[in-house]
Amino acid sequence: MAPNVEKTAAELETMSISPFGTARATINEKPLSEEEVRKMNNYFRATMYLCLGMIYLKENPLLQEPLSLNHIKRRLLGHWGSDAGQSFTWIHMNRLIKKYDLDAIFISGPGHGAPAVLSNSYLEGVYSEVYPDKSEDIEGMRRFFKQFSFPGGIGSHATPETPGSLHEGGELGYSISHAFGTVFDHPDLISVTMVGDGEAETGPLATSWHSTKFLNPITDGAVLPVLHLNGYKINNPTILARISHEEIEALFVGYGWTPYFVEGSDLPTMHQAMASTMERCITEIKGYQKQARESGKAFRPRWPMIVLRTPKGWTGPRKIGDHFNEGFWRAHQVPIPDVASNKSHLKILEDWMRSYEPEKLFDKSGALIPELKALAPSGVRRMSANPVANGGILRRKLHMPDFRTYATEVKKSGVTNVGSMALFATLLRDIVKKNPNHFRVFGPDETESNKLGAIYEAGKKVWLGEYFEEDADGGNLVTEGRVMEMLSEHTCEGWLEGYILSGRHGFLNSYEPFIHIIDSMVNQHCKWLEKCLEVEWRVKVASLNILLTATVWRQDHNGFTHQDPGFLDVVANKSPEVVRIYLPPDANCLLSVADHCLRSANYVNVIVADKQDHLQYLDMEQAIAHCTKGLGIWDWASNEQGEEPDVVMACCGDVPTHESLAATALLRQHLPQLKIRFVNVVDLFKLIPEKEHPHGLSDREWRAIFTDDKPVIFNFHSYPWLIHRLTYKRKGQHNLHVRGYKEKGNIDTPLELAIRNETDRFSLAIDAIDRLPVLGNTGAAAREALLNEQIKARNYAFHEGIDPEELRAWVWPF
Repeated sequence: MAPNVEKTAAELETMSISPFGTARATINEKPLSEEEVRKMNNYFRATMYLCLGMIYLKENPLLQEPLSLNHIKRRLLGHWGSDAGQSFTWIHMNRLIKKYDLDAIFISGPGHGAPAVLSNSYLEGVYSEVYPDKSEDIEGMRRFFKQFSFPGGIGSHATPETPGSLHEGGELGYSISHAFGTVFDHPDLISVTMVGDGEAETGPLATSWHSTKFLNPITDGAVLPVLHLNGYKINNPTILARISHEEIEALFVGYGWTPYFVEGSDLPTMHQAMASTMERCITEIKGYQKQARESGKAFRPRWPMIVLRTPKGWTGPRKIGDHFNEGFWRAHQVPIPDVASNKSHLKILEDWMRSYEPEKLFDKSGALIPELKALAPSGVRRMSANPVANGGILRRKLHMPDFRTYATEVKKSGVTNVGSMALFATLLRDIVKKNPNHFRVFGPDETESNKLGAIYEAGKKVWLGEYFEEDADGGNLVTEGRVMEMLSEHTCEGWLEGYILSGRHGFLNSYEPFIHIIDSMVNQHCKWLEKCLEVEWRVKVASLNILLTATVWRQDHNGFTHQDPGFLDVVANKSPEVVRIYLPPDANCLLSVADHCLRSANYVNVIVADKQDHLQYLDMEQAIAHCTKGLGIWDWASNEQGEEPDVVMACCGDVPTHESLAATALLRQHLPQLKIRFVNVVDLFKLIPEKEHPHGLSDREWRAIFTDDKPVIFNFHSYPWLIHRLTYKRKGQHNLHVRGYKEKGNIDTPLELAIRNETDRFSLAIDAIDRLPVLGNTGAAAREALLNEQIKARNYAFHEGIDPEELRAWVWPF
């Protein structure tokens, strides 16, 4: 008998995680009257009708004629599977917004289910306000349907064209971190966040559940996650939909949440269950905030979340022909893809759409009937009209101190060592001090390591976890701080993106080699910004500022795994309208660049600067001029004034600048007859032709700096091929000889690492000699001497574990 008992238990467990049936919920109250259930269900049906219309129709929007192929789009695109659960959640949040006068936005994790977001925006009237040609009538609805996933129209995700969206949801994994970014320093905001059960399998999403440990109930708003278990991805079951309630509950309790379940497919009972559950969550959120704000004591509650289990493609046909549809993976995208070639399936689609009874939901003009229109909030309380989701409206300029007052004194170029990053930290400290409510610093456990610890004088690290006695000894942990640190680059980047997209300013610092972890996130943000430039009602947001430090050339001690400057290649692939890359050579240039970046809007700014002490070259006045130009000839390091140079020694990056200067000095010492021009590049995109990038040099400007007939020995911070790529159209490009990181590394000394990659002073000077036909064979002795010095330095490093003192202490000798 035992096997039968076990089988029965298994069957019961399977039934308990089924998305079908009468509602099963943690909270079993019935707050809605029958009339309220009827109205909410009709509103829900209206949204579902609109979702299907967007996927299928280009004509006959209210089916006033029998459906024919002439009414159907020739190319069917879009996602149906998650629409019902998202719209169901939206509608229930609307009820609570009206009841409690809530400030709320909706974040669609499964943003491919954009029809749910779009349909609610349309029914609320926002879409027609933003796009008057998509009016609330039959012709407006027709245009609204046709534009979806259609050439010249809008995409199939919650794109920047979507009112109320600040999260596209194309690439999955970032909904929760974006949501928390929006509520930091927005104490009244609630971000309702749909998390698809496919998205919940991603690494970034998994780490972002920990964000509650950084949420202060006094100063911040709240995130209400709705984990949508609709059971399937494109062609596979989802993991969380196929495990027991006990496991799911244990998982989220372990993360620090209180999960409330709402499960089923029977609409009348599901409306009651969702209404009571969502209201419980909102009242708990408000209760926790009230307790913290009245007592003045921040604490970390187990914030509520909802686990919503409904069938994929809910309200659609359970089967089409012999195949399952509702509650199965076939409902994920276009639920009936062959209506153009199968007349019976066209009839099924028509019957399905008519089952929503659009004639009872919309009046003869095509407008939503008044009793349903009254269910939505009004004004900016409509989630699709909330200005937080068009954050540029709320953006205030940063109060910026005068960066010039932080300058380091440079009496003579190239002789004084200063920590550029430590100096920059004092500027950041005062920016934090002057902007206590709309500027935060983000990073994965590296603020102190990156020499930015001075920030803690103005704002310490946010921490809502437990405290130990030793934390008082340099832990810098507080419940209300300005620095956000978690060892998840994904979560930090997501927080920052959410923070700036909702109208504030921020800054991310990271070790250079591990910024690659968020390559794809930055890529998606760039795409969002570029698209926003095409949407006239989108107001510009603050730039996403990324500081890369602990750079490749000073990761000699950590070894090969920590040596990768290739993030610049990723950023350089993006649209010139939205990306900028700066490599300041010294502290004063770093201050000037940072000031410019923090004042800018709608860019991704990448600043590369090492955290160790380095030689300083320019006083503040010179640094401002140099950074304004983006590149220039350093007259003090050149000796060709008024004459044709024999060679151009060029560089980009702080350590490459040091080595190029040392190489220039060696050439002038060994071959004093050479005429050398020294060029430094701060703004990498200056190298691109002006027709390809707004910062690019004209051909005339290029020739004035680099010549087009002299050898250019270019020492670059990153991979050398990037420079060739940026300059391939330049006349004289064949004279450009780039040295950079070539994936050669180990546990080295700084100079030995440079030698491995031929970016050291000796290799650069030898390279210049080899490319100067004017020397004939007269440079042979100098070349031999330089090679001997290089071998000597390398052997010293191998024996002593450190570079020779005279090379470590090198200063500009002229």
